[in-house]
Amino acid sequence: MDRASDPPSLHKMWGGRFEGSASERAEAFGASIGFDHRLWRQDIMGSAAHCRMLAKQGILSRADAQQILHGLKTVAAEIAAQDPANERIGGRRRVSRVFNDIDPAWEDIHSWIENRLRALIGEPASRLHMARSRNDQVATDLRIFCREAILDEVDAISDAQQAFLDVATEYGDLLVPGFTHLQHAQPILFGHHLLAYVEMLERDADRLFDCFARTNTLPLGSGALAGVPYPIDRAEVARLLGFAAISRNSIDAVADRDFVVEHLAALATVGIHLSRYAEELVLWSSAEFDFVQIDEAHATGSSIMPQKRNPDVAELIRAKSGRLIGHLTAMLTVLKGLPLAYNKDLQEDKEALFDAVDTTISCLELTAEMTRGLRPRRDRMEAAAASGFSTATDYADYLAKKGLPFRDAHAVVGALVRLCERRGCDLADLTIEDLRGASHLFESDAVGMSARAVADARDVPGGTASSRIAEAQAEAAARLAARRARISRMRRELPSAESLVSEPLA
Repeated sequence: MDRASDPPSLHKMWGGRFEGSASERAEAFGASIGFDHRLWRQDIMGSAAHCRMLAKQGILSRADAQQILHGLKTVAAEIAAQDPANERIGGRRRVSRVFNDIDPAWEDIHSWIENRLRALIGEPASRLHMARSRNDQVATDLRIFCREAILDEVDAISDAQQAFLDVATEYGDLLVPGFTHLQHAQPILFGHHLLAYVEMLERDADRLFDCFARTNTLPLGSGALAGVPYPIDRAEVARLLGFAAISRNSIDAVADRDFVVEHLAALATVGIHLSRYAEELVLWSSAEFDFVQIDEAHATGSSIMPQKRNPDVAELIRAKSGRLIGHLTAMLTVLKGLPLAYNKDLQEDKEALFDAVDTTISCLELTAEMTRGLRPRRDRMEAAAASGFSTATDYADYLAKKGLPFRDAHAVVGALVRLCERRGCDLADLTIEDLRGASHLFESDAVGMSARAVADARDVPGGTASSRIAEAQAEAAARLAARRARISRMRRELPSAESLVSEPLA
């Protein structure tokens, strides 16, 4: 791509207020082009919509508008030719080669595009910035980015949920111990355990859709903070950019980053859910549990111990939740003391947001991969499910159904557990004489109560009975299909940079 021109000093880029130049350190410290270049497509979209509105309102001549749109189309094509932004590796988008060695004196992507446009079409480029400020410009670009990112994130959530459903279908009938306090509690089916994560991720997707609704408000037209003295049509810009509403207060519009906080909070919650699952994989794959084997594609060896099979991917997913929580905390801290309206502090929103988006999608993609590669160990799981007195509650329920108050039944079964501990056996090993010695209400059908029978007795909505798990899987699959259709529809409704720069003027 042809070089536009040497970047001007920050002090002289925006007019004649300054005589001197900023120090190199100050330029580098204040520049955001090193990371906000990711917004180049969103910036071109916002500029094209703004240009079209200015022309429609007679603020900009059609001739100038056509030149600007043609120039923006050329800039977009130049960047896209060297931009692998749609190429992901482990959830992270690669950086465009256009911006590999960008001079920080360009300050930000907005000034870079404007200057490149000026190099291509000359004077009309200088008219594009009428009736807008970089304050409402960057807020608009970031909201466009967030809308697109949310759909990518929900897509990744859906893929992870599908992985849990697939494994629940294949191995869902396995008995496993359910835990409280990491102690054996009650036997459950493996499918029921996996569906718990499907539900967590369902709430995560709902939170992100809620965030999308509050993100989808147009700030452009707010100017620096007070609005603009031109007869603009903000509703037209909102229509062109696919925003559902326009901001109601110009001060709030340029100062607001609640939508970033909400987005980061939703991603931090995703990270926490994935971290909990990763922790279970670390435990389950250990020699002490030996419930599952993690595929070699998601494990590593030791530099010194040849027998090791370390769950490194799960451990990193567990750790990344701290990174996501950190980004949320950082953004809240940036905002907590800011006077209205715009302050340069708000530049700190982008690195946190971009990294949180990339990190979350990466963790979701790897969670889906790792889950599909799991190899459960049936014998170990089912033996563990039947151990640790996991049927004790059902012995108490048995007595309660016979009329004994549950608290009294609880005490009776507690005494039976102590008897088993002395003998070194389990409740299923007790004879009818042993049981009736504790309570005359026990009958022969209480002898040898199995873990599977205990699990299937939980035949209530949301329970671990196999019939209820099948219902839950079908319901989750239906919700997933509906959500994928919703995402597809929402993507179709959003405009593209290509259409905004290419369509004829109205």
